[in-house]
Amino acid sequence: MSSKMQQPVCLLIWLFLLEAQAFEIPINGNSEFAEYSDLVELAPDKLPLVQENGRHQRSLPEESGEETDTVDPVTLYSYKVQSTITSRVATTTIQSKLVNNSPLPQSVVFDVQIPKGAFISNFTMTVNGMTFTSSIKEKTVGRALYSQARAKGKTAGWVVNVWIIEPQGMRFLHVPDTFEGHFQGVPVISKGQQKAHVSFKPTVAQQRKCPNCTETAVNGELVVMYDVNREEKAGELEVFNGYFVHFFAPENLDPIPKNILFVIDVSGSMWGIKMKQTVEAMKTILDDLRTDDQFSVVDFNHNVRTWRNDLVSATKTQIADAKRYIEKIQPSGGTNINEALLRAIFILNEASNMGLLNPDSVSLVILVSDGDPTVGELKLSKIQKNVKQSIQDNISLFSLGIGFDVDYDFLKRLSNENRGIAQRIYGNQDTSSQLKKFYNQVSTPLLRNVQFNYPQASVTDVTQNNFHNYFGGSEIVVAGKFDPSKLTEVQSIITATSANTELVLETLSQMDDLEEFLSKDKHADPDFTKKLWAYLTINQLLAERSLAPTAAIKRKITKTILQMSLDHHIVTPLTAMVIENDAGDERMLADSPPQDHSCCSGALYYGTKVASGPIPSWANPSPTPMSAMLAVGAKPLESTPPTHLNQVENDPHFIIYLPKSKRNICFNIDSEPGKILSLVSDPESGIVVNGQLIGAKRAENGKLSTYFGKLGFYFQKEGMKIEISTETITLSSGSSTSRLSWSDTAHLGNSRVLISVKKEKSVTLTLNKELFFSVLLHRVWKKHPVNVDFLGIYAPPIDKFSPRVHGLLGQFMQEPAIHIFNERPGKEPGKPEASMEVKGHKLTVTRGLQKDYRTDIVFGTDVPCWFVHNSGKGFIDGHYKDYFVPQLYSFLKRP
Repeated sequence: MSSKMQQPVCLLIWLFLLEAQAFEIPINGNSEFAEYSDLVELAPDKLPLVQENGRHQRSLPEESGEETDTVDPVTLYSYKVQSTITSRVATTTIQSKLVNNSPLPQSVVFDVQIPKGAFISNFTMTVNGMTFTSSIKEKTVGRALYSQARAKGKTAGWVVNVWIIEPQGMRFLHVPDTFEGHFQGVPVISKGQQKAHVSFKPTVAQQRKCPNCTETAVNGELVVMYDVNREEKAGELEVFNGYFVHFFAPENLDPIPKNILFVIDVSGSMWGIKMKQTVEAMKTILDDLRTDDQFSVVDFNHNVRTWRNDLVSATKTQIADAKRYIEKIQPSGGTNINEALLRAIFILNEASNMGLLNPDSVSLVILVSDGDPTVGELKLSKIQKNVKQSIQDNISLFSLGIGFDVDYDFLKRLSNENRGIAQRIYGNQDTSSQLKKFYNQVSTPLLRNVQFNYPQASVTDVTQNNFHNYFGGSEIVVAGKFDPSKLTEVQSIITATSANTELVLETLSQMDDLEEFLSKDKHADPDFTKKLWAYLTINQLLAERSLAPTAAIKRKITKTILQMSLDHHIVTPLTAMVIENDAGDERMLADSPPQDHSCCSGALYYGTKVASGPIPSWANPSPTPMSAMLAVGAKPLESTPPTHLNQVENDPHFIIYLPKSKRNICFNIDSEPGKILSLVSDPESGIVVNGQLIGAKRAENGKLSTYFGKLGFYFQKEGMKIEISTETITLSSGSSTSRLSWSDTAHLGNSRVLISVKKEKSVTLTLNKELFFSVLLHRVWKKHPVNVDFLGIYAPPIDKFSPRVHGLLGQFMQEPAIHIFNERPGKEPGKPEASMEVKGHKLTVTRGLQKDYRTDIVFGTDVPCWFVHNSGKGFIDGHYKDYFVPQLYSFLKRP
């Protein structure tokens, strides 16, 4: 018999062969416990794949009721698990072959414990040559068919459901030892850049706890841990067969400060291990708070107490005091959830209203309780209404229910309605680690107000695309449909707020690459985008159904869920899976298990669905790389790039455009790697632009070429520093730092400074919507024997600087008077010479060509100019060494 399961995003498989409803096993088979195989094939994800394998326990004959002591009536002949994974979507098939050694029918079990949120899609069983196949029915229809078969006294059983979540594209894969060395060397791993295979195939001897033992050692966890490559902050946008999936998990962002209220149930039911474990977890959690976080603790039974009546900073002194307070708690009395939550919300609301919260911070309430209310407001719907009316839009409520005495559906509704999630915590020796694990999911907020926009008209049926917060270590997934006859690629624009900037990320799908990749792998699932869209849509509709304000809306949502469940052949709370033979007279029934009894946590995010847009005007994408580079953040300066700019390119060649003279003057700077040159230094305006030189891999003709490998921009009045290298773009504001890679198309900044990145091409910095600098990225063949990646910089010759501006570029913002005369043939054909008077000097200059790479990054456009020799001597003030500065953000000190 076999069952098939599908579950996206992360892969968690817990497999047992224990405790389920019975079906009859035929009288034949092999009495030996033969070798079995367990195969798991996976691509990567950052979340673990867990397998727990047991074996069938000895069962009683149905008719005699007597136990056979000599031989197990039922033998597990083989047990196989195969997961084929395509970009976060896993199709997992579990196959088990059983043999009845008894002359009597036996009751045995096929039990698979499933993660929260997974759907079963197929079940097939062959008994004594008779095959049973599955179909999805509306639940009432399924139960009616099942009842008809059961009334005839035929085979009847309940089928267990399985859920899985998974990934793709990996940076590491690890199988830790979770069996105390018993299966050391048994897991076999093969891993490539995009594909991996893990097999776990212990022999019969290896399965035994000891050589003479009959007890199996296959009773624990096989854990496979992996993570995917996340080079692009805008995420991975994959399109195929009319559906798209967008995975979003940016890294290298500074944490956003948080204001957090811990609301802890200390009623009598928490006495003993639950309270002890909760206190242990809270002490660790408090130690993990950051210095810029604020917090307080509310504990409640029939009364409500607060450790502090307002939020306090997470200093070592305050944390130590809070830990002492928690350690002294003695559980007793009833449970007043309503009053406790309203008190916590009041503390946060009051701090916000008084301006005591960092405007860039996030506010969280974490409720920990093990039971339903017994004191105060007892009606759950009224508590839900009270919380909704009191809580401000910037607060997220997370609920942790300990054990099974709490109404978990209520906690889910309470959290989902208030921008959070609920999770069940089992009240045992492991409670502390479960609490800490949950806190780790919300301990590092990185983004606020995350919205996914897909502006093309042919994109439809987008899943939830607006999320209150994004937490480090997690992943947001959005999916939708598109018309492939009208679109060759799908565009996405993500807007969000980080710790110190407004952020906009753009990306385009890579349809051709994905299609080619899938066609080369027999395990690839061509329907993965469709399945993931259906999974997300149904789960989100189920959440919306639980919060439906009217019966009519609930009926409408129910109808949609039911139709999607039937269309996509998956079991949901509204459907059942009927398993029947060809004749249709023997049937079994598979219901969706209760959501609050599932084994594993589900998706962290509960968001909302909003129409695409409006996108901020300053974030609107532009049709071409250069127009985007020059126009983002302000009214477009021109429809095409300005003809004349001051620029520095190659090793390094300076081109200075003098507007009054309408001439280009060029010079080179011949220096050494590591030196930092002042390009613009304006202490009055508070603007610094410096460039650090890097060298070629080796010298040619006795000369080592140098290039700009790093540029530093310091906007002192805005308190902002920006470092651009050939690897990353880093923005620092105070203690906060944001990073982008060249593999992103993105915009970030605030009302005065905007940074626009065009993927693998350019960065534009716009200051106060009137002053901009553009940086071009030059990539070379990595195996080139001489050349290295470098940067070019462009700046307009405008009068937006103060009269004190200086630097190798800055000094020419105040245009010097020049006079070029006596043009004559030069030493080389085609390169005439001339005399130039400038700054009291008479120089010999040579006519030549330099390159402007703004419109052609590979070959460039020729720019005719008069070249000043000897590192610009006589044209620049002083000597070029006068422009060395000690740090990337240093102002130039002038004599």
